[in-house]
This record gives sequence, structure tokens and C-alpha cells, in this order.
Amino acid sequence: MPVINRIAAFQPEMQGWRQDIHAHPELNYEEHRTSETVARLLAEWGIEVHRGIAKTGVVGVLRNGASGRAIGLRADMDALPMPEETGLPYASKNPGKMHACGHDGHTTMLLGAAKYLAETKQFDGTVVFIFQPAEEGGAGGQKMVQEGLFTRFPVDAVYAVHNDPGAKLGEIQAVSGPVLAAADMLDIRVRGRGGHAARPHLAIDPVLVGAQIVVGLHQIVSRRVDPLDSAVISLCQFTAGSAHNVIPDFAEIRGTVRTLLPRTQDEMERLIIQGAKGIAALNDAEAEVNYQRGYPPTVNHEAETERAAMAAAKVTGAERVIRNKPPVMGGEDFSFMLLERPGCFVRIGQADGAKGAVPVHNTKYDFNDDLLPIGASFFASLVEQELRKA
Repeated sequence: MPVINRIAAFQPEMQGWRQDIHAHPELNYEEHRTSETVARLLAEWGIEVHRGIAKTGVVGVLRNGASGRAIGLRADMDALPMPEETGLPYASKNPGKMHACGHDGHTTMLLGAAKYLAETKQFDGTVVFIFQPAEEGGAGGQKMVQEGLFTRFPVDAVYAVHNDPGAKLGEIQAVSGPVLAAADMLDIRVRGRGGHAARPHLAIDPVLVGAQIVVGLHQIVSRRVDPLDSAVISLCQFTAGSAHNVIPDFAEIRGTVRTLLPRTQDEMERLIIQGAKGIAALNDAEAEVNYQRGYPPTVNHEAETERAAMAAAKVTGAERVIRNKPPVMGGEDFSFMLLERPGCFVRIGQADGAKGAVPVHNTKYDFNDDLLPIGASFFASLVEQELRKA
């Protein structure tokens, strides 16, 4: 694969960074060790370092030449609250925490690009390296934007990369339009009337009402959403009661809602609230619905996607750049950055046979280190392309 030779030469060094970060996973806004590692390396390479944005976020700034052009490159740093079962020598040393989504690899790829660009400086303009905390549900991307990321560090466009265990190693997806879904959260509290399990007619059973709500809400997608549109309702928690023979007063249901279009997101919220309250009322119960808007859809901008595809082709060849692929219903808070600046969210395959093919958010997942020089070369090629010297 025609990765940049200098980056290929320090792949072992990159692998060491990645495996060290993997062994010390940190959760939302707790990425103190990781951000310290990132800041230290950037400073060693002569890159201007800014810390404290979104608590544990790090921003590196590298300037060269007289051009006023600027490009932003983003990587996420946080891990997931789950155990690791890989058995690897560098497996998590922090119980209940794991890099199960490859953010250790994303951070390392951006570090690799930063090291190369600081050495070679084959560009004219400013590169802003964005190391973001709290992607996994903590909306770190939103917080960085709210705290003035693009005001303090103006860029013309912003780009990010994510590994894809479902695609072949080095296959790069640069697709315009929606690529990931909005990710909303749903909490329903069903209020009934408790009583003895032997006399259910004297109670209002919130478990039965909650079960009807679960079934009813799952019918919304199949009967109220255009089949050519996309939506997902997943109700993942149902809790109630404290004993085998006591009908409780309350039941609680929690889940997530995924949509690609704003109008569908609005309609899902309306139908879910209406449906839950209506089913409860039919049973003389009450339903309190808390529908929380989460990450918006991740929508790639057309022109910037073309630019990303051009840079990708230089690294892997045009035949390995995928330009048309259906959206995935996962969520990603890089979406907040794309609302502020044009850009592109790129996915790069990491599966090489069985290596790198375990899905993300799995206790046996591991980032494929063979992807490190490919991702770093993509970032670096993008910078040299977009900030080309005259």
C-alpha cells in the first residue's frame, strides 16, 4: 500500500503509543493520562499545545508559510465502560474500562500525521490537531465547539477518521450526505398503583402497561415511517418491582432512537410521547416521557468529501475508495463540528482476514495496528493537498 515512506518507517513507534493508550483506557472527561501523553508528544515535535478545552481536550497548532488557509483534523480519545476480554499483553489495566471502539487508534493516527507534518512541513498554512474527549455519550465534540474551538482556532474545513472492522484493511469510505444517524435518548416512567400480586384487580399494574408500551412503540417504525427512510427504536432497559408477589407502583423503560432526517426525528419524538401516554391512559395509568435530543446526524459536505476522496486515492488507490455506501444508524458527535464547519467523516477498513474483524463495542475488539500508517498517511496527504505550497 503506498503509504508515506517516512510514516511507514515509524510505524513501530506509533504501535507503541497505541498499545500504551489501549492499556490505560479512560472514560468521558477523565482522559487525563491520555491527554498528557498527547500534549507531551506534540510539544516534543515543536507543535503549539493548548489544553483544557472541554476539560481534557487537547489542541495542537502547527503553522508554516504565509498562507491564511487552515485545516482541522480531529481524533477522539475516550474509552467505554466495559470489561476487556482480549487476553492481549497490552489489555486494559483499568477494570471495567476498555478501548472497544478504536479511539486509541484514531488518536495514534493523528499523532503520526502530526509527527510527520512537523518534520517535513510540506504545506503552506495552519494545521489544527483536535484531540477530543468524551465522544462515547459525553458530547465532547459539542462541548469543544461551545467553548470556542473554531473561534480560537479558525479552520476552513474539518475532517475525522473512524476505523471500520466490517471493511477490508485500507478500504476508505468517503461518502457525501448523511453517513451516521441522530442518536436520541428515551426515558419512560409508568405510574400505576401497587398492590398484592394475588389481587391484581385492585391494582394498576405498571409492568403490564409498560410491556404494552414496549410493543406499541416498536410498531411505530414499521407502520409510521416511510420504508425508504430510516429509523430505529431500541428499548434496552425495563426495570420494575422488588418482590415476586408485589405489584409495584412504577416501571421504567429506557432506550435510544436513531434517525437520519430532521423531520423524521421530530415525528418520532411526537409519536413516541403520544403513544406512551395514550397506552398508559387506556389502562388508567400515567406515563412520564423524557425524550432527550442527543447527537445530530453526521452529514458530510459534498465538496469536502470530494477533497477527502482525492487524498484517500493517493494513499490506497482510487479503486479502494468507496464513494457510495448506505448510512449506518450509529451516532457520532463529530456531527457538532460539521454543523459549524464544512468537512467529512471518513471510515477506513481494518479487517485483514480475522485480524481486526471483531466489531466495535465488543469485549474482544482490538484496533488493527496495520491501519496506523494508512490513517496517518491519509491525514498527512489531505493536509499537503489542501495546503499545497505555491
